[in-house]
Amino acid sequence: MKVAIIMGSDSDWSIVEPASQLLTEFGIATEVVVASAHRTPDKVHTFATEARERGVEVIIAAAGAAAHLPGVIAAYTTLPVIGIPINSTCLSGLDALLSIVQMPAGIPVATMAVNGAKNAAIFAVQIMAGKHAELAEKLNENRKKMAEEVEGKAARLSTKLLG
Repeated sequence: MKVAIIMGSDSDWSIVEPASQLLTEFGIATEVVVASAHRTPDKVHTFATEARERGVEVIIAAAGAAAHLPGVIAAYTTLPVIGIPINSTCLSGLDALLSIVQMPAGIPVATMAVNGAKNAAIFAVQIMAGKHAELAEKLNENRKKMAEEVEGKAARLSTKLLG
């Protein structure tokens, strides 16, 4: 089981790293690449066209500003592509969000929230759970853990407020 994570710049790593960490928690290998749709187009082409041969099942692509990377990758592969718009300009990521979400018919990119790396990882796991039953169980356990964390926070706040 493998997910590829590609970002347009190494400066995106601080935003994308939580996706890599979460995938590792689910027992999914990650391949991490820095490549630019504009500055290293040949590298992006090779990355996308050979991903399936490398065992990649889902690609997470993060990009800011014009944010063409996820769409370019989707044009070169039939693997699911999940885009993470990065807040890297004075437009607070809105430019990247609109670039990624406005894909033409026939070349879809699932688009997460600005800086939404954790949801990108969860969505990748959900996609892969259709093929790997053990991931479906891990997703259920993850949801239970999140619910327990919320209940714990609610109890702590209630105790604090009531004194």
